[in-house]
Amino acid sequence: MTHFLVQQLRFSRAELQRCLEGLSAEDAQKRLLPMNCISWMVGHLALQEQFYWVIAAQGREIAPDLPSLVGYGQPASTPPLAEMWQVWMAITAAADPYLDTLTPTLMETRLEYDGKSLRETIGTMLLRNIHHYWFHIGEAHAVRQQLGHLNLPDFVGNMSGYGYQLEASD
Repeated sequence: MTHFLVQQLRFSRAELQRCLEGLSAEDAQKRLLPMNCISWMVGHLALQEQFYWVIAAQGREIAPDLPSLVGYGQPASTPPLAEMWQVWMAITAAADPYLDTLTPTLMETRLEYDGKSLRETIGTMLLRNIHHYWFHIGEAHAVRQQLGHLNLPDFVGNMSGYGYQLEASD
């Protein structure tokens, strides 16, 4: 059975997609300072998933150029939306088989990277990943509102299939 927090990450991913429905490639690359453009946000979320669930968890990498393009502290960029969605889809697809293995016991462990344990447990990393999505979903909504987009989602979407579940033990 898929861990409840993994289901919540998948719901967050779906809400990002819903938030960006109908967004043009041109508008996705517009920066309203000091915010980054929306296409950058998509790539940035993919970057976090790549590091957590593909590099640290599985020892492989999908998009090696992503950190310099959309990494925190890097120079601002306005990557094409289609390219960022393609990378995001590849990374989330690569992350999912690992995420499906998570159990309550594994959530309390730490991944290793470069021979060192990461500072947060897998469960905390998963929570951070979920909250990171919601941070950028809100930011993307703000950008879209400032761009004058109409008929945007105004509340969290349909949670059927994602509702609270009692955590089962291993």
